[in-house]
Amino acid sequence: MRFFVGLHQPSDAKHVGASFISVNRLRSRKRMRGIGDWIMDSGAFSTIAMHGGYPFGVEEYAAQIARWRHSGRLLAAVAQDFMCEPAMLARTGLTVADHQRLTIERYDALRPLVDGVYVMPVLQGYRPEEYAAHLEQYGGRLTPGMWVGVGSVCKRNGDAAAIEAVLMAIKRVRPDLRLHGFGLKFTALRSGLVRNLLDTADSMAWSYAARRQGRKANDWREAARFAAAIEAMPFQRSLFGTGDAV
Repeated sequence: MRFFVGLHQPSDAKHVGASFISVNRLRSRKRMRGIGDWIMDSGAFSTIAMHGGYPFGVEEYAAQIARWRHSGRLLAAVAQDFMCEPAMLARTGLTVADHQRLTIERYDALRPLVDGVYVMPVLQGYRPEEYAAHLEQYGGRLTPGMWVGVGSVCKRNGDAAAIEAVLMAIKRVRPDLRLHGFGLKFTALRSGLVRNLLDTADSMAWSYAARRQGRKANDWREAARFAAAIEAMPFQRSLFGTGDAV
């Protein structure tokens, strides 16, 4: 599993090997220098939390992707999904099925507008069977071996078994897919099964931890230490009794 560390300041990407940067942090910037491998996040969580949806059409996001596509090595831009945590459903007043449908509609609208950058589709749900159902809804859009995000897991970091169950439900239906876990912390990534089922993951948990412990929550050195610790972290046995490190 490759880890992409989340950053507040895009300019700090030059200090880490792989970074995860929200488009919300890029809109007011003129350039980025020294950046290597990175993923552009759509800023979905904060946008929906604030607005209850997306205030702009997909054309605006597509323009941002085009603007930044030649900065460093942009490996993917995450599609504009709709999270399915209870708080997000309460924010929009919609159902899991609505959010799944809107996630696919947004992906379908964005994909033809983006050239030269991989648009990462996102699987949504809350219960494991809902993610499996979303796979079916995507249908032939998800070709063999695609790199696909797994949403609505970041608020469940304290329950690694729940994340394991979601990932296993997806892999039972589509073992070929390469999965990305959004916002996963130490508590989830200590699971050998989680690590083995994911190809990539990201997190900005370093910032919250630094702030709680009286350190700077916007210091790239905190981010770099966190990324190094993730890479070096030993596996623990899965709560399901499988998935140890190999």
